[in-house]
Amino acid sequence: MRITNLEIPRHVYVIGEIGINHNGDLGIAKQLIDMAKRCGCDAVKFQKRTLDIVYTQELLDSPRESPWGTTQRQQKEGLEFDEADYDQIDTYCKQEGLEWFASAWDIPSQKFLRKYNLPYNKVASALVTHPDFLEAVAEEKRPTFLSTGMCTYDEIDRAVAIFKKHACALTLLHTVSEYPAPEEVLNIACMHALRDRYGLPVGYSGHEASVSPSIIAAAQGAVAIERHITLDRAMYGSDQSASLEEAGLRDMVAMIRKIPVVLGDGEKRITAKEVGVADKLRYWKPAQ
Repeated sequence: MRITNLEIPRHVYVIGEIGINHNGDLGIAKQLIDMAKRCGCDAVKFQKRTLDIVYTQELLDSPRESPWGTTQRQQKEGLEFDEADYDQIDTYCKQEGLEWFASAWDIPSQKFLRKYNLPYNKVASALVTHPDFLEAVAEEKRPTFLSTGMCTYDEIDRAVAIFKKHACALTLLHTVSEYPAPEEVLNIACMHALRDRYGLPVGYSGHEASVSPSIIAAAQGAVAIERHITLDRAMYGSDQSASLEEAGLRDMVAMIRKIPVVLGDGEKRITAKEVGVADKLRYWKPAQ
């Protein structure tokens, strides 16, 4: 369907970003998977890190109070799932009929995820300027979502070139990397600039507290919408306040699914019921 120069997808791929909102608890992760399924998401997504690669020793040794201890390392270890956990996630999502994938934050984590033959890869905004990591992802030739928060066009140009070199299908996600992001900085119209510049499918990854920007993005042709999800925004965690609870997620997905129905095909026509209404309301005889 095309509205003016805008292609509106018949089905927007909706991703419930669990990320680290599971707080290291498989029970919470499964509840979030169930929630995403009930609300009509197409997939859930996690995050995978090798701590000693992603963070410096100085940071990991620094103090931080958390449910897992008093250092940054203890906090971050508490938020990581291991292979046995991901085995259970893989099995559970297959049982529920819901796709899952994850954004790796380093090359060993990316290689680890290959075990599960996931439908997609995801490059987080922070990794767009890491060429060795991008090469490791693109060489898999697995369809990839790439978020563009904090990125200049030059940085996106270099990333896109790597994926084109490897003939790896790529979808760009317009993103503003603030948590939560105020609506006045979201700049949804940038999706059109990304689409025009790169000739690639474009979606939206939102970190705002409300649902309306995601619906607007879908109405502007986003092929995918990614939103962080949580059982309760008051739970422990840095991403919880930028996440949707079940009611918001359910409403967002329902409204996104209505967009192609309400927009129609753009052709002017008179409905069958309108003919009857016209006969009642037009008391004069129209000229033939």
